[in-house]
Amino acid sequence: MTDNFVAIVGRPNVGKSTLFNRLTAARTSIEEKVPGVTRDRLYGLTEWCGRNLVVIDTGGITFGRDDHLATMVRHQVELAISEARVIIFLVDGREGLTALDEEVGEMLRRSEKAVIPVVNKIDYHEMDAEKYNFYGLGFGDPYAISASHGRGVGELLDRVCSLLPPANDDNEIDTEDVIKAAVIGRPNVGKSSLINAILGEERVIVSTMPGTTREAVDTKFLYRDQQYLLIDTAGIRRKSRVKEAVEYYSVLRSMKAVQRADLALLLMDGEGGITEQDQRLAGYVHEAGRGLIIVVNKWDLVKGRDNAREEYLNNLRRLFSFVPYAHVIFVSALTGWRLEKLFPLVMNTWQEQHKRISTSLLNELLQDAVAVNPPPTVKGKRVKIFYVTQPAVKPPTFVFFANEPELIHFSYQRYLENRLRESFDFSGTPIIVKFKRRQRRGE
Repeated sequence: MTDNFVAIVGRPNVGKSTLFNRLTAARTSIEEKVPGVTRDRLYGLTEWCGRNLVVIDTGGITFGRDDHLATMVRHQVELAISEARVIIFLVDGREGLTALDEEVGEMLRRSEKAVIPVVNKIDYHEMDAEKYNFYGLGFGDPYAISASHGRGVGELLDRVCSLLPPANDDNEIDTEDVIKAAVIGRPNVGKSSLINAILGEERVIVSTMPGTTREAVDTKFLYRDQQYLLIDTAGIRRKSRVKEAVEYYSVLRSMKAVQRADLALLLMDGEGGITEQDQRLAGYVHEAGRGLIIVVNKWDLVKGRDNAREEYLNNLRRLFSFVPYAHVIFVSALTGWRLEKLFPLVMNTWQEQHKRISTSLLNELLQDAVAVNPPPTVKGKRVKIFYVTQPAVKPPTFVFFANEPELIHFSYQRYLENRLRESFDFSGTPIIVKFKRRQRRGE
């Protein structure tokens, strides 16, 4: 069981995917599909009450059918239930309680997990009474929601968070002086070999067979008076190759490893080239707000290394333009070539994640940025940005207060982000730029 995993379970066509999409709409870059079932299986991140939740969308459960697909769906749902801390039991408020709902309820009762009964498709307040038809399921007071309209979803997430253990009890190492790095990547790119090379001893099993590492393996060590925690994760396959349920859930454990970490070492195969899956993993790290170092491994196998390196780097920067801040390093885990340059990058990324800029310096930068490039006038309304603060680190977060924040275009947001990076670096880490309306006195 994983403390921040939430599974959406129910019979077919009750709106599970609609609720999943509602919850994870802001994190669309993280998704995997498992083939072999009647519909795609997805997972994604959502954030609520300061907690990062991993939401699992499961297939519709049916009973009394012995065909292969129905059996596979039930098996996958059972695994999702075993992994989750909280189960959202979704039913259809328009169709009412069905015999299949009751069978699913009995299945969930045997799991002994925390189950929240949720009645979907309650689009209007006048329909709320429909939820009383589901008290017979025996899971307490049902929540009435409309996944398609978002009605009641906030209250549901409040309930989910109330059933989770406190954030500092998630069996995670939260000591501030330990730098936590998750080693992620596709299978067989050398993740375990990299960790062994760093440690100088065989602490992690190494195999040329992809998928050897099923669980995240933590290794804590001291290097130049600094404590580090390396988290070795399961190799993540391309979508079309995820065939085993155990490997599918190893992907989810890799997601949790990134959440636990300060930064991620995204290991790539220099000899094999850049893949879409490498880009997806980088996108996931970015959306999770973690630092990113792209480690190009097996570079000793590339012929004509000097010329190839420039070509590879140019291609990488083009394909990874959405994470321009990421550090890139070429290494060989097998021979140890250039591994000594990795830790300065890890330390730099960690320091940049925790960097705080004084309010006075930030506002000096703002005045200069606005003078050089004022916010554009939108529909006759002049946008004014009054001041900026930094309320948080990891990742560094900046809030700009304006008179019309909703009119500020994404391109101007990117302009301000670029000015922040030009002045204060923040290499290796994403930064968050937000806009809020300035509150006037008396409001």
